[in-house]
Amino acid sequence: MVKLEPVTGDPAQLKEAYGCFPSGVTALCALDGDEPVGMAASAFTCVSIEPGLVSVCLRNSSSTWPRLRGARRLGVSVLAEHQGDACRALSVKTGDRFAGVDWSAGAAGAVFVPGAVAWLECSTEEELPAGDHTIALLAVHALRIDPGRRPLIFHGSRFGRLLAA
Repeated sequence: MVKLEPVTGDPAQLKEAYGCFPSGVTALCALDGDEPVGMAASAFTCVSIEPGLVSVCLRNSSSTWPRLRGARRLGVSVLAEHQGDACRALSVKTGDRFAGVDWSAGAAGAVFVPGAVAWLECSTEEELPAGDHTIALLAVHALRIDPGRRPLIFHGSRFGRLLAA
């Protein structure tokens, strides 16, 4: 029998448990005027094939999501294993998140990080409240993949990579 601990209300307890689940890392970016705005997000998942939908979970306290949510198009870059530095840069709380990060903008204002595993051009379909986060449901309008690259993995509060079986 597996003995479970009660949830205590200490955020560190849940963070540690959630950190046991490895996830990929995405960059969610768009132009705000002529300026790129973006953030790293590991709480990203595929939702539907028909229609093409993905979701990302964002902290309610985020100052970046309010700048991204109304963008005509959002760029989602699934970061590759060599892009840990770009992920760290896009995760900083203050300063220029794009310092040292290559980026390119699509015609509709989505911003993409070159060298990623996949790129999705999306728009915000719906937002759902979820505790201290918001779940953003994104409609996928266009995509490109590079299956020869391997994804960046986030596990146990550290970056890692997939190993061939």
